[in-house]
Amino acid sequence: MVYHTRLSRGEDTVCDWPECGGTAAYPAPRGRGRPGEYHWFCLEHVRAYNANWDYFAGMGPGQIEAEVRRDTVWRRPSWPLGGRGGGGVPPGFEDPLELFGTPSRSTGRPSRWPPGSAERRALATLSLGDNTTLSALKTRYKVLVKRHHPDANGGCRASEERLKAITQAYRVLRQALAAEA
Repeated sequence: MVYHTRLSRGEDTVCDWPECGGTAAYPAPRGRGRPGEYHWFCLEHVRAYNANWDYFAGMGPGQIEAEVRRDTVWRRPSWPLGGRGGGGVPPGFEDPLELFGTPSRSTGRPSRWPPGSAERRALATLSLGDNTTLSALKTRYKVLVKRHHPDANGGCRASEERLKAITQAYRVLRQALAAEA
C-alpha cells in the first residue's frame, strides 16, 4: 500500500494527472524500480493512483514469492537456525523442551519417555522433569492434592477436574516408575 504524505514541494506545482489543474502536494512512486522518483498529485488523484497501484505488476509467481521472502527478513541476509550453515542446535544451547528435535544437552542422554506418550503428558501435568524419581513423584502429588482438592477450594468444579487429571497422571507415572525399578 502506498501512503500519501505531505512533502515540502512548491504550492504552485500542478497535478500530474491528465487534465487536472489542481495543486500537487502529494507524492506517489513512479515505479517499483525507481526509488526516489515521484509523480505529484492533488489529494483526489493521489487516492485514485494509490487505489490502483500494484507493486507486483509484471512479476511472475516465483518473483513475487522471492520478493515476499526477502521482505520477511527486512531484506537482510539470513541463515538457517543454528548458525551460519552448521545446522542443528548451536554448542552450549540448552533445549529442555526439545523444540529442535534433539534431547536436552544438559542430561547427555535421550529422553526417558518419547514425546506424546502418556508418561510425557503425565510429567507435564504434574510439572515434573524427565529424571523424576518415585519419591519425588509422591512428594509432588501430595502438594498438588492439597492445593487442588475441592474442599480446599470451596467446592470449585475446576479444581475437582484438575484433581482428577493430577490423580490420573500420578497413576500413570507411578506404574511406569515401578516398572523401571
